Amino acid sequence: MFNYAVKLEHDETTDAYVVSCRDLPLMNSVGDSVDDALLEAVDGIITALSIEVEERRPIPAASAPEPGEYVVSLPVLVAMKAALHNAMIETGTRKADLARKLGQKGPQIDRLLDVEHSSKVETVELALHQLHRRVNLNVMHDAR
Repeated sequence: MFNYAVKLEHDETTDAYVVSCRDLPLMNSVGDSVDDALLEAVDGIITALSIEVEERRPIPAASAPEPGEYVVSLPVLVAMKAALHNAMIETGTRKADLARKLGQKGPQIDRLLDVEHSSKVETVELALHQLHRRVNLNVMHDAR
C-alpha cells in the first residue's frame, strides 16, 4: 500500500539522478548514482508524507509501477503511521479521541503520527486496533 513507484532521470549537467513520484507530487530527491538516488528517495517520501500529515490530507496509496520505474519500500513504522493517519481521517477520529482511547496525552498522539519520530511499533499497532484496523506484515525474498 505504501511502496511507491519512483522515476529516476539522469541530469547530464550535474551527473546526478533526480527522483520523482507520481503519487506524491511534493516528493523529490537526488543522488549521485541509481542506488544512492533510491536510498535518498526513502527520505524524500518520508518528508512528503510528513507534509501530508501536517496538512491533514489523506496519504495516497501507491499505484502500480510503470515501465522504467523503481519501487521504494518504506520502513514498517512509517507505513504504519501513514495507515494510522488515514484511518483517523476515514473514521473521523480526532487526536483527542484517540488519546482518550489509548489513555495518553495529546503530545504523545502528535509523536505517534509524526512519521519522522521513532515510536514503538506496538503503540502504533494498538492505535490502529482502536480504529478497527489490523496490521498484516509480509516478509518476502528480494529478487535482486
